[in-house]
Amino acid sequence: MDPNETAVDPNNPTTNERLPEQNRAGGIDQDWAGDDQDWWDWYVTLAANDTAPAELVDGPGLPDIEAASDEQVERELAEPYDLDPPSVEAFAREAFVRLPAVLSPAVVRRLAERLDELLRAEHGDDVAGRFTALEQMWLHDDLMRAVALSPRIGGLAASLLAVPGVRLYHDNALSKEPGCGRTPWHHDAEHFPLQTTQAVTAWMPMSAIPGRMGPLSFARGREVRGEVADLEFDKVGTSYDEAVAQRFVERDVAVESEPFAVGDVSFHSALCFHTAGPNRTRQPRRALATTYFVDGARVVDSPTLISGTWREFLPGVEPGGPAISELNPVVGRSG
Repeated sequence: MDPNETAVDPNNPTTNERLPEQNRAGGIDQDWAGDDQDWWDWYVTLAANDTAPAELVDGPGLPDIEAASDEQVERELAEPYDLDPPSVEAFAREAFVRLPAVLSPAVVRRLAERLDELLRAEHGDDVAGRFTALEQMWLHDDLMRAVALSPRIGGLAASLLAVPGVRLYHDNALSKEPGCGRTPWHHDAEHFPLQTTQAVTAWMPMSAIPGRMGPLSFARGREVRGEVADLEFDKVGTSYDEAVAQRFVERDVAVESEPFAVGDVSFHSALCFHTAGPNRTRQPRRALATTYFVDGARVVDSPTLISGTWREFLPGVEPGGPAISELNPVVGRSG
């Protein structure tokens, strides 16, 4: 095969082989037995993909500008963002919103450079076709800490949720490597083990994200979840992803799938069904994703394997208890 082509095969290795041995028997009502990267290696196999070879093209590269200093990054992330009422209304109506110029190109460049160092240190260079991830970076990296605890990003999360304050759930680095296939249709309310849907993820791309690179795609409307509530999740195949996509077509659910410009940041609610296309470029599609939840939330009584390594994000917190630990500070207040 030409090195500039990829054939995505979601069943090689099989989805069941990607599950930790302890999770192969039974249903989804069990704790995840692997680590966070194990979870992602399994989860992307649940997406239906076109298995025909596809040519990889050049990506957009990083912003063509001198990178900001670390001090400039921290200063920008501490400043408020002028959130206009139509954006708040759009989020309340659609369960997601994309905001322009939340990050300057110079800040994006610096964060992208640092993220590249962190991901290479963790995963090396032999990652073609994979979805590589890294979480809880804020605990050991000053620059990533500035992002996770950013008053700008956290303040936007609180204002969009229309709550007095939000707590940090976790940060995430998400890198869809060249040739990696789709992300399955899902909503985050089933991923976060919380007794609330007042949770939101800020998705911060580390470059422009053109269509062939796999930007996030959002199903429009807070009530969309009800359209597919009867569909059964499949932990070892693509049937759920395919059924959701088909249901959306049958019921004329509008889907937004637009490229991201440098500095755009999207916020999607735990109620928002979303997916992302394959990365058919030679550049990793990288983003920082930080999740927040309303202050005062509690953990559900019975977390499932879809919640992944939730105990790492809420250490010492038991099912049914208050979602508060030393790793969940209040980081944003509505203004």
